[in-house]
Amino acid sequence: MLEVSGITQIFGGVTALEDVSFSIRKGDITGVIGPNGAGKTTLFNIITGIYTQTAGRVVLNDTDVSGLPPEKLVRLGLVRTFQNIELFGGMSVLENVMVGLHTRSSSGLLACSLRMPWSRREEVRIRSGALKWLEFTGIADLAGVTAANLPFGKGRMLEIARALAAEPVIILMDEPAAGLNSQETLGLAQLIRRIRDLGITVVLVEHDMELVMDICDRIVVLNLGRKLTEGIPCEIQENHEVIAAYLGDDD
Repeated sequence: MLEVSGITQIFGGVTALEDVSFSIRKGDITGVIGPNGAGKTTLFNIITGIYTQTAGRVVLNDTDVSGLPPEKLVRLGLVRTFQNIELFGGMSVLENVMVGLHTRSSSGLLACSLRMPWSRREEVRIRSGALKWLEFTGIADLAGVTAANLPFGKGRMLEIARALAAEPVIILMDEPAAGLNSQETLGLAQLIRRIRDLGITVVLVEHDMELVMDICDRIVVLNLGRKLTEGIPCEIQENHEVIAAYLGDDD
């Protein structure tokens, strides 16, 4: 579904990523892990169009999407969440999710301003769809709450609900468990599996190794801007290079 080929990113004289290549299989939950500074978020920023890579290609469903802006990638079915929650704080929880659905709306500014019949019908559909995703993520009871007033864990769920509302084929999550307590992390694991069961491919950057080993089908390991290895969870757990990258090499 997604192929990252020869990705290199240089900022000034600093090489953040060097010749990183791997593929994501449709329907998998794939983890991207590595020590701090390994280049994980930089890689996500390239895949999702926030950065334009120095070299290499990103291919989504056989289409080269390298350099496409985020709004075009969303229409192709690629969405993301962020390490630091990015919400519209002054809007309600429901309105935040409606934004995700508006990425696929057909009514233009004039039709909405004049409240044309088809525009009103579409708005009803969008509202109904937003409520569906709030129910899916377990926060429908918070629909009328201002997003800025949400507890941190609920804000994480809202960001995921908004991303799902854009009807993705693949979702990238940047440290979704960051800041969550143990109970919330268990709920997140269940939610990610349910997202996968909808037919949506999931890729996550995550430092919670228990979560990664529990839910991921495959894991890609980055270290110092390069791909160190990849494999299934049990292979990664037993890989001496991975252990050395995280804990240091006694030698």
